Amino acid sequence: MTLLDRFWRAFLKTSVALAGITPLIAGLLHAQSTEASEPLIAYVGTFSSPLRDMLPTQVDLPPGNGRGIHLFQVNRATGAMTPAGVYEMGTSPNCLALNATGTRLYSTNETARVGKYKEGTVSAFSIDRAAGHLTLLGTVRSGGAGPTYVSIHPSGRFLLVANYFGGSVAVLPILPDGRLGNATDIKTDAGKIGPTKATNAPPGSFAFSGHDRTHAHMIQADPSGRFGLHVDLGLDKIFLWKFDDETGTLTPNEPPAVSLPAGDGPRHFHFHPNGRWFYSIQEEGSTIVLFDYDARAGRLAARQTVSTLPPGFAGSNFCSGISVSLDGQFVYAGNRLHDSIGIFSIGPNGDLTFIGEEWTRGNYPRSFNFDPTGRFLYCCNQRCANIAIFQLNRKPGGLEFTGHYIPVGNPSTIVFLDLAKVDWEAA
Repeated sequence: MTLLDRFWRAFLKTSVALAGITPLIAGLLHAQSTEASEPLIAYVGTFSSPLRDMLPTQVDLPPGNGRGIHLFQVNRATGAMTPAGVYEMGTSPNCLALNATGTRLYSTNETARVGKYKEGTVSAFSIDRAAGHLTLLGTVRSGGAGPTYVSIHPSGRFLLVANYFGGSVAVLPILPDGRLGNATDIKTDAGKIGPTKATNAPPGSFAFSGHDRTHAHMIQADPSGRFGLHVDLGLDKIFLWKFDDETGTLTPNEPPAVSLPAGDGPRHFHFHPNGRWFYSIQEEGSTIVLFDYDARAGRLAARQTVSTLPPGFAGSNFCSGISVSLDGQFVYAGNRLHDSIGIFSIGPNGDLTFIGEEWTRGNYPRSFNFDPTGRFLYCCNQRCANIAIFQLNRKPGGLEFTGHYIPVGNPSTIVFLDLAKVDWEAA
């Protein structure tokens, strides 16, 4: 074989190989382009004033400047938000949850009574595939007054609701079409109410919010779905339940609860991505407690307590939300009145170290959330009616204000939907 023959043979082999690769590369580039062009939607739940012509009779609500569930398109590169519509409702949809396929949205409506029932409500919505607009599927009673938290069981077949003013938690079945059925189980908290002075309150604190009665503030299943956990702020307890995903019922675990320091008031919690570390934030004590979680037995063992505030702080503060970063390296804690987000690094054993804080650019940060990439953090500043947008900067775990605000009346919560990743076949 001559040198020229070898050259042409090699050339032909390379051409054939490239011909096969080119469609693959083109397909990947098209997929990336399609995903980038699909909208990233943010839904913001608010405290909203009653709209009497849209509600059942006798709805008790605190005043609010929100208009219901606000929709925004999110710029994937800058994090900025552009208004895209409002689903108007006067029932204060203060907590939102998206199903795993991204086709349904659920909201707790923090009412004290609807008609003759001393309960709030929960609403189910379908999501429009073109722009993410909402269509109401139905509304059911929540199993107690003032529902303030909702989460979806890992099976996707049940909704878990915490009723703050009712001091109860409920399990609602999710029907095949996404609507909600009546509660399959309701548990009402009972026990000795904690003191009005928190054990771990900062010096000079007058923080007092929930030690007047029972207040169920959050409920969520563990990653396996075998257990459910909920906090009661007034009782200073975290309750642990066995969850039956066939019947949608809760049975007390052994032990049935763990206690936090008297008066500290557990509010929210967040599991680490490894499922073994559990972080609880206390509203009146301004602390984070690290628990080791035994997933086989559904048990918690406290190991570390840290303040959410910078060293030397004195005065009143009310904690709000807590979140573990998507990479599992940092914990973020909301401080109301101090109006900051405390930032903590997570050590090899889950221990927390305070590394800094960031002013929220507003007052009373009720909650915050990351966009799907984990690059941007969105803080709902309830009392000044805005959402401030931060970017995770080069300093490990640090937050850098982007300069972007978005006005929203009394924002309470924000969740994100990437329309490029919605499973419309599951709708």
